[in-house]
Amino acid sequence: MIIGTLPPPDVSDDASDAERNAAKRGRAKAFREDTRDQRIEIARELEARYGRAVAWGVEVDGERVLFTHHAVPVMTRLRQPERQVLDTLVAAGVAKSRADALAWCVRLVGQHADDWLAELEQALSAVKRVRDTGPA
Repeated sequence: MIIGTLPPPDVSDDASDAERNAAKRGRAKAFREDTRDQRIEIARELEARYGRAVAWGVEVDGERVLFTHHAVPVMTRLRQPERQVLDTLVAAGVAKSRADALAWCVRLVGQHADDWLAELEQALSAVKRVRDTGPA
């Protein structure tokens, strides 16, 4: 994945968050259109040289916008309760398919991974303290 960095757009100081976000998206979209031919040529060269697909995006004022995405099939063996979670997400309109629902779950875990891992580390430290104070 190749991510370029663009300077923040010029917006007035009294611009709303929605206006600022629209300006960021507009800058990213303009860059995408203006550089399409060059990016395609670079991607072809990189793919020929390294045998790997290239995905593109930009970061504008802290917001990442991806132009291309690559989906890779993943083999999973889910039990009925896990499939029901995915089917519930599909039925609720959160995802279009089980594959989309699984991707949504992975993104959710990714968003909370730092918090969950910190909590787990605290719990493990507490267990270690209790073990250390117990009999040898």
